[in-house]
Amino acid sequence: MSVFILPEHMAAIEIVQPGEPDVLNLSIRLVPTPDSEEILVKVAAAGVNRPDVMQRRGYYPPPQGASDIPGLEISGTVVAVGSKVKHYAVGDQVCALVAGGGYAEYCKVHESNALPVPEGYSLVEAAALPETFFTVWVNLFQRGKLKAGETVLIHGGTSGIGTVATLLAKAFGAYVITTVGSEDKRQTSLALGADASVNYKTEDFVEKTHQATNGHGADVIVDLIAGDYVAKNFQAAAVEGRIIQIGVQHGKVKELNLMPLLQKRLSITGSTLRSRSVEDKAGIARELQEKVWPLLEEGVIKPQIFRTYPLKQAADAHALMESSAHIGKIMLVI
Repeated sequence: MSVFILPEHMAAIEIVQPGEPDVLNLSIRLVPTPDSEEILVKVAAAGVNRPDVMQRRGYYPPPQGASDIPGLEISGTVVAVGSKVKHYAVGDQVCALVAGGGYAEYCKVHESNALPVPEGYSLVEAAALPETFFTVWVNLFQRGKLKAGETVLIHGGTSGIGTVATLLAKAFGAYVITTVGSEDKRQTSLALGADASVNYKTEDFVEKTHQATNGHGADVIVDLIAGDYVAKNFQAAAVEGRIIQIGVQHGKVKELNLMPLLQKRLSITGSTLRSRSVEDKAGIARELQEKVWPLLEEGVIKPQIFRTYPLKQAADAHALMESSAHIGKIMLVI
Protein backbone atom coordinates (compact mmCIF):
# COMPACT_ATOMS: atom_id res chain seq x y z
CA MET A 1 0.00 0.00 0.00
CA SER A 2 1.19 3.52 -0.81
CA VAL A 3 2.07 5.77 2.10
CA PHE A 4 1.96 9.57 1.99
CA ILE A 5 3.49 11.88 4.55
CA LEU A 6 0.93 14.65 4.94
CA PRO A 7 1.91 18.23 5.71
CA GLU A 8 0.08 20.20 8.37
CA HIS A 9 -0.66 23.14 6.10
CA MET A 10 -1.60 23.68 2.47
CA ALA A 11 -2.08 26.45 -0.07
CA ALA A 12 -5.68 27.40 -0.80
CA ILE A 13 -7.70 30.21 -2.35
CA GLU A 14 -9.73 32.36 0.04
CA ILE A 15 -12.49 34.84 -0.79
CA VAL A 16 -11.38 37.84 1.25
CA GLN A 17 -14.71 39.63 0.79
CA PRO A 18 -17.44 39.63 -1.87
CA GLY A 19 -16.33 41.37 -5.04
CA GLU A 20 -14.36 41.25 -8.27
CA PRO A 21 -11.82 38.51 -9.12
CA ASP A 22 -9.05 40.26 -7.20
CA VAL A 23 -10.71 39.29 -3.87
CA LEU A 24 -9.43 35.75 -4.46
CA ASN A 25 -6.36 35.44 -2.28
CA LEU A 26 -3.74 32.66 -2.06
CA SER A 27 -3.51 31.73 1.61
CA ILE A 28 -2.32 29.01 3.98
CA ARG A 29 -4.86 26.67 5.58
CA LEU A 30 -4.75 23.51 7.66
CA VAL A 31 -4.91 20.28 5.69
CA PRO A 32 -8.42 18.85 6.32
CA THR A 33 -8.87 15.55 8.15
CA PRO A 34 -11.27 13.07 6.52
CA ASP A 35 -14.21 11.73 8.54
CA SER A 36 -14.88 8.00 8.75
CA GLU A 37 -16.55 7.73 5.32
CA GLU A 38 -14.40 10.35 3.60
CA ILE A 39 -11.24 10.25 1.53
CA LEU A 40 -8.56 12.94 1.44
CA VAL A 41 -7.39 13.80 -2.06
CA LYS A 42 -4.12 15.50 -3.01
CA VAL A 43 -5.61 17.75 -5.66
CA ALA A 44 -4.11 17.74 -9.14
CA ALA A 45 -6.71 19.97 -10.80
CA ALA A 46 -9.96 21.75 -10.03
CA GLY A 47 -12.68 23.02 -12.34
CA VAL A 48 -13.82 26.65 -12.40
CA ASN A 49 -17.60 27.01 -12.59
CA ARG A 50 -20.27 29.72 -12.53
CA PRO A 51 -21.31 28.85 -8.95
CA ASP A 52 -17.72 29.69 -7.88
CA VAL A 53 -18.17 33.15 -9.41
CA MET A 54 -21.52 33.57 -7.65
CA GLN A 55 -19.95 32.56 -4.34
CA ARG A 56 -17.13 35.05 -4.87
CA ARG A 57 -19.68 37.80 -5.47
CA GLY A 58 -21.55 36.90 -2.29
CA TYR A 59 -24.67 35.42 -3.94
CA TYR A 60 -24.12 31.70 -3.31
CA PRO A 61 -22.80 30.84 0.15
CA PRO A 62 -21.59 27.29 0.81
CA PRO A 63 -24.02 24.88 2.47
CA GLN A 64 -23.83 24.47 6.23
CA GLY A 65 -20.78 22.43 7.16
CA ALA A 66 -19.05 22.82 3.78
CA SER A 67 -15.68 24.49 3.30
CA ASP A 68 -15.67 28.23 2.58
CA ILE A 69 -12.90 27.59 0.04
CA PRO A 70 -14.44 27.74 -3.46
CA GLY A 71 -14.29 24.86 -5.93
CA LEU A 72 -16.87 22.15 -6.60
CA GLU A 73 -14.94 19.54 -8.60
CA ILE A 74 -11.49 18.06 -8.31
CA SER A 75 -9.24 15.25 -9.40
CA GLY A 76 -6.18 13.81 -7.74
CA THR A 77 -4.68 11.01 -5.69
CA VAL A 78 -6.14 9.54 -2.51
CA VAL A 79 -3.65 10.16 0.30
CA ALA A 80 -5.73 9.21 3.38
CA VAL A 81 -8.97 7.33 4.04
CA GLY A 82 -11.47 7.27 6.88
CA SER A 83 -11.99 4.18 9.01
CA LYS A 84 -15.19 3.11 7.20
CA VAL A 85 -14.11 3.76 3.60
CA LYS A 86 -14.75 0.65 1.48
CA HIS A 87 -14.20 1.52 -2.16
CA TYR A 88 -10.95 3.50 -2.33
CA ALA A 89 -7.43 3.04 -1.02
CA VAL A 90 -4.43 5.29 -0.62
CA GLY A 91 -2.84 5.74 -4.03
CA ASP A 92 -6.06 5.53 -6.07
CA GLN A 93 -6.72 8.28 -8.60
CA VAL A 94 -10.20 9.79 -8.47
CA CYS A 95 -12.32 12.70 -9.58
CA ALA A 96 -15.02 13.99 -7.26
CA LEU A 97 -17.90 16.36 -6.73
CA VAL A 98 -17.47 18.43 -3.57
CA ALA A 99 -19.62 21.05 -1.83
CA GLY A 100 -16.57 23.31 -1.50
CA GLY A 101 -12.84 23.22 -0.92
CA GLY A 102 -11.64 22.43 -4.44
CA TYR A 103 -9.29 25.41 -4.88
CA ALA A 104 -6.67 23.91 -2.59
CA GLU A 105 -3.79 21.44 -2.46
CA TYR A 106 -5.86 18.94 -0.45
CA CYS A 107 -9.59 18.35 -0.35
CA LYS A 108 -11.76 15.82 1.48
CA VAL A 109 -14.84 14.19 -0.05
CA HIS A 110 -17.36 11.52 0.88
CA GLU A 111 -16.21 8.38 -0.92
CA SER A 112 -19.65 7.90 -2.55
CA ASN A 113 -19.30 11.25 -4.34
CA ALA A 114 -15.99 10.25 -5.94
CA LEU A 115 -15.54 8.33 -9.18
CA PRO A 116 -12.52 6.55 -10.64
CA VAL A 117 -10.60 8.47 -13.28
CA PRO A 118 -11.81 7.10 -16.64
CA GLU A 119 -9.29 4.91 -18.40
CA GLY A 120 -7.04 6.94 -20.68
CA TYR A 121 -7.83 10.27 -19.01
CA SER A 122 -5.32 12.68 -17.51
CA LEU A 123 -6.07 14.11 -14.09
CA VAL A 124 -6.74 17.54 -15.63
CA GLU A 125 -9.29 16.00 -18.01
CA ALA A 126 -10.86 14.04 -15.15
CA ALA A 127 -11.29 17.18 -13.04
CA ALA A 128 -13.42 18.65 -15.85
CA LEU A 129 -16.04 15.92 -15.40
CA PRO A 130 -17.87 15.99 -12.03
CA GLU A 131 -19.69 19.33 -11.80
CA THR A 132 -20.85 19.52 -15.41
CA PHE A 133 -21.61 15.83 -15.89
CA PHE A 134 -23.52 15.56 -12.58
CA THR A 135 -25.46 18.75 -13.44
CA VAL A 136 -26.29 17.74 -17.01
CA TRP A 137 -27.27 14.20 -16.05
CA VAL A 138 -29.64 15.38 -13.31
CA ASN A 139 -31.27 18.09 -15.38
CA LEU A 140 -31.31 16.70 -18.89
CA PHE A 141 -32.08 13.07 -18.17
CA GLN A 142 -33.46 12.71 -14.63
CA ARG A 143 -35.58 15.87 -14.50
CA GLY A 144 -35.95 16.64 -18.21
CA LYS A 145 -36.54 12.98 -19.15
CA LEU A 146 -34.92 13.53 -22.55
CA LYS A 147 -35.46 10.56 -24.88
CA ALA A 148 -33.95 9.51 -28.18
CA GLY A 149 -35.65 11.28 -31.08
CA GLU A 150 -36.65 14.34 -29.05
CA THR A 151 -35.35 17.88 -29.59
CA VAL A 152 -33.41 19.73 -26.91
CA LEU A 153 -32.63 23.46 -26.95
CA ILE A 154 -29.45 24.22 -24.96
CA HIS A 155 -28.69 27.82 -24.08
CA GLY A 156 -25.02 28.71 -23.72
CA GLY A 157 -23.99 25.97 -26.09
CA THR A 158 -20.23 26.51 -25.75
CA SER A 159 -20.12 26.86 -21.98
CA GLY A 160 -18.89 23.99 -19.83
CA ILE A 161 -22.49 22.90 -19.21
CA GLY A 162 -23.51 23.53 -22.82
CA THR A 163 -20.74 21.49 -24.40
CA VAL A 164 -21.38 18.51 -22.10
CA ALA A 165 -25.14 18.75 -22.62
CA THR A 166 -24.58 18.72 -26.39
CA LEU A 167 -22.28 15.71 -26.25
CA LEU A 168 -24.54 13.67 -23.96
CA ALA A 169 -27.77 14.56 -25.75
CA LYS A 170 -26.28 13.48 -29.08
CA ALA A 171 -24.82 10.31 -27.56
CA PHE A 172 -28.31 9.34 -26.39
CA GLY A 173 -30.00 10.07 -29.72
CA ALA A 174 -31.53 13.55 -29.37
CA TYR A 175 -31.73 16.37 -31.93
CA VAL A 176 -29.72 19.29 -30.51
CA ILE A 177 -30.17 23.04 -31.01
CA THR A 178 -27.85 25.45 -29.17
CA THR A 179 -27.65 29.19 -28.68
CA VAL A 180 -24.26 30.93 -28.79
CA GLY A 181 -22.88 34.47 -28.93
CA SER A 182 -20.66 34.51 -32.03
CA GLU A 183 -20.13 32.86 -35.39
CA ASP A 184 -16.95 31.16 -34.14
CA LYS A 185 -18.88 29.67 -31.24
CA ARG A 186 -21.65 28.59 -33.59
CA GLN A 187 -19.18 26.68 -35.72
CA THR A 188 -17.62 25.13 -32.61
CA SER A 189 -21.02 24.02 -31.34
CA LEU A 190 -21.86 22.43 -34.69
CA ALA A 191 -18.49 20.67 -34.68
CA LEU A 192 -19.32 19.22 -31.25
CA GLY A 193 -22.43 17.65 -32.70
CA ALA A 194 -25.22 20.23 -32.49
CA ASP A 195 -27.68 19.80 -35.35
CA ALA A 196 -28.43 23.53 -35.40
CA SER A 197 -26.88 26.50 -33.60
CA VAL A 198 -28.31 30.01 -33.26
CA ASN A 199 -26.33 33.22 -32.76
CA TYR A 200 -28.62 34.92 -30.25
CA LYS A 201 -27.04 38.32 -30.98
CA THR A 202 -28.16 38.32 -34.63
CA GLU A 203 -30.96 35.72 -34.76
CA ASP A 204 -34.20 34.95 -32.94
CA PHE A 205 -33.80 31.58 -31.23
CA VAL A 206 -37.58 31.10 -31.00
CA GLU A 207 -37.98 31.48 -34.74
CA LYS A 208 -34.92 29.35 -35.51
CA THR A 209 -36.05 26.59 -33.15
CA HIS A 210 -39.42 26.32 -34.88
CA GLN A 211 -37.75 26.41 -38.30
CA ALA A 212 -35.35 23.61 -37.35
CA THR A 213 -38.18 21.44 -36.01
CA ASN A 214 -40.81 22.13 -38.69
CA GLY A 215 -42.89 24.03 -36.16
CA HIS A 216 -42.77 21.36 -33.45
CA GLY A 217 -40.57 23.30 -31.00
CA ALA A 218 -38.16 21.99 -28.37
CA ASP A 219 -39.25 19.06 -26.21
CA VAL A 220 -36.68 19.98 -23.57
CA ILE A 221 -35.02 23.35 -22.91
CA VAL A 222 -31.95 23.75 -20.69
CA ASP A 223 -31.56 27.37 -19.59
CA LEU A 224 -28.78 29.02 -17.61
CA ILE A 225 -29.90 32.56 -18.52
CA ALA A 226 -33.39 33.38 -17.10
CA GLY A 227 -34.46 37.05 -17.37
CA ASP A 228 -36.21 37.67 -20.67
CA TYR A 229 -35.33 34.15 -21.85
CA VAL A 230 -38.09 32.66 -19.68
CA ALA A 231 -40.91 34.06 -21.81
CA LYS A 232 -39.05 33.17 -25.01
CA ASN A 233 -38.57 29.61 -23.77
CA PHE A 234 -42.35 29.30 -23.44
CA GLN A 235 -42.62 30.30 -27.10
CA ALA A 236 -39.83 27.98 -28.28
CA ALA A 237 -41.11 24.93 -26.39
CA ALA A 238 -43.16 22.15 -27.94
CA VAL A 239 -46.54 21.10 -26.59
CA GLU A 240 -45.86 19.12 -23.37
CA GLY A 241 -42.34 20.61 -23.35
CA ARG A 242 -40.11 20.49 -20.28
CA ILE A 243 -38.09 23.58 -19.34
CA ILE A 244 -35.17 23.07 -16.96
CA GLN A 245 -33.86 26.23 -15.23
CA ILE A 246 -30.32 25.75 -13.92
CA GLY A 247 -29.03 29.32 -13.87
CA VAL A 248 -30.14 32.96 -13.64
CA GLN A 249 -27.37 34.91 -15.36
CA HIS A 250 -29.82 37.58 -16.60
CA GLY A 251 -31.53 37.89 -13.24
CA LYS A 252 -35.21 38.10 -12.39
CA VAL A 253 -38.17 37.87 -14.76
CA LYS A 254 -39.80 41.32 -14.99
CA GLU A 255 -42.92 40.46 -16.99
CA LEU A 256 -44.27 37.05 -17.90
CA ASN A 257 -47.38 35.95 -19.78
CA LEU A 258 -48.35 32.52 -18.42
CA MET A 259 -50.87 31.69 -21.15
CA PRO A 260 -48.35 29.71 -23.28
CA LEU A 261 -47.53 27.66 -20.17
CA LEU A 262 -51.20 26.68 -19.93
CA GLN A 263 -51.91 26.30 -23.63
CA LYS A 264 -48.88 24.06 -24.27
CA ARG A 265 -49.16 22.15 -20.98
CA LEU A 266 -45.54 23.00 -20.22
CA SER A 267 -43.54 21.83 -17.22
CA ILE A 268 -40.90 24.11 -15.77
CA THR A 269 -38.55 23.03 -13.02
CA GLY A 270 -35.29 24.18 -11.50
CA SER A 271 -32.54 22.69 -9.43
CA THR A 272 -29.20 23.29 -7.80
CA LEU A 273 -26.69 20.54 -7.17
CA ARG A 274 -24.47 21.86 -4.38
CA SER A 275 -27.02 21.67 -1.56
CA ARG A 276 -28.23 18.15 -2.36
CA SER A 277 -27.47 15.42 0.15
CA VAL A 278 -24.47 13.12 -0.03
CA GLU A 279 -26.91 10.26 -0.69
CA ASP A 280 -28.52 12.07 -3.64
CA LYS A 281 -25.14 12.79 -5.18
CA ALA A 282 -24.07 9.18 -4.61
CA GLY A 283 -27.04 7.99 -6.66
CA ILE A 284 -26.10 10.32 -9.50
CA ALA A 285 -22.50 9.11 -9.33
CA ARG A 286 -23.63 5.49 -9.68
CA GLU A 287 -25.72 6.30 -12.77
CA LEU A 288 -22.85 8.20 -14.36
CA GLN A 289 -20.42 5.35 -13.75
CA GLU A 290 -22.84 2.88 -15.27
CA LYS A 291 -24.16 4.86 -18.24
CA VAL A 292 -21.65 7.62 -19.05
CA TRP A 293 -18.20 6.44 -17.94
CA PRO A 294 -18.16 3.73 -20.68
CA LEU A 295 -18.81 6.45 -23.29
CA LEU A 296 -15.88 8.47 -21.93
CA GLU A 297 -13.54 5.47 -22.00
CA GLU A 298 -14.62 4.53 -25.53
CA GLY A 299 -13.98 8.08 -26.77
CA VAL A 300 -17.61 8.67 -27.76
CA ILE A 301 -17.62 11.87 -25.70
CA LYS A 302 -14.84 13.96 -24.19
CA PRO A 303 -14.90 17.18 -22.12
CA GLN A 304 -13.71 20.33 -23.84
CA ILE A 305 -10.94 22.11 -21.91
CA PHE A 306 -10.36 25.71 -22.98
CA ARG A 307 -7.55 26.90 -20.71
CA THR A 308 -5.65 25.93 -17.56
CA TYR A 309 -4.22 28.26 -14.90
CA PRO A 310 -2.01 27.60 -11.86
CA LEU A 311 -3.87 27.85 -8.54
CA LYS A 312 -2.35 31.23 -7.70
CA GLN A 313 -3.96 32.68 -10.86
CA ALA A 314 -7.51 31.84 -9.80
CA ALA A 315 -8.45 35.51 -10.26
CA ASP A 316 -7.45 35.35 -13.94
CA ALA A 317 -9.51 32.19 -14.36
CA HIS A 318 -12.56 33.94 -12.89
CA ALA A 319 -12.06 36.97 -15.11
CA LEU A 320 -12.05 34.69 -18.15
CA MET A 321 -15.18 32.92 -16.91
CA GLU A 322 -17.03 36.23 -16.55
CA SER A 323 -15.90 37.41 -19.99
CA SER A 324 -17.71 34.43 -21.60
CA ALA A 325 -14.85 34.26 -24.10
CA HIS A 326 -14.18 30.61 -23.30
CA ILE A 327 -15.42 27.50 -25.09
CA GLY A 328 -15.66 24.60 -22.67
CA LYS A 329 -13.99 24.26 -19.30
CA ILE A 330 -11.56 26.48 -17.40
CA MET A 331 -9.27 24.57 -15.04
CA LEU A 332 -6.93 25.30 -12.14
CA VAL A 333 -3.88 23.08 -11.97
CA ILE A 334 -2.32 22.52 -8.55
